Amino acid sequence: MSTIDLIVLGMIKEKEQSAYDLQKNVEYRNISKWVKVSTPSIYKKVIQLEEKGYITGNLSREGNMPEKSIYRITEDGEKYFLELMKKISVQMVNVFLDFNAVVINMGMLSNSEEKEIVDNIETEIEKYKNAVSKLEMERKEIPVCAKSILKQQVLLSEALNDWINDFKKVYFER
Repeated sequence: MSTIDLIVLGMIKEKEQSAYDLQKNVEYRNISKWVKVSTPSIYKKVIQLEEKGYITGNLSREGNMPEKSIYRITEDGEKYFLELMKKISVQMVNVFLDFNAVVINMGMLSNSEEKEIVDNIETEIEKYKNAVSKLEMERKEIPVCAKSILKQQVLLSEALNDWINDFKKVYFER
């Protein structure tokens, strides 16, 4: 059971599409910013889900373009989708921030290195905050669920900004 299974099945359930279209939709929706998913993992997952009978592909050709498989969700895929929705919705919330591996090792650095590293983290948090704020302004006409996730990311960016400011104060005043 995997979050990427749920992402792929949900997108195909919403609209029959090719693996390429799935990848483009993941990029457009910025899904990789809030769920660990990569382009190669989408193609691999499509193959796995088809092998398990959760989706099925039909070859299609538009004009002079090469043939491509357009995937649709199967009845078993519908059941698996609902199972994933239920199981993942009752899991404890996990927020993994890669920079925490850096923070935990701060004591191993010189004072100047510590300052550089904290400045780097602060800069990246600011970039993240600006990026999600920009998306929130640009994407006014998106579905309510997508808008809600975007708002979640804005709030998270603000919380991270508060955290880094507090961390700097506490850490460098020790």
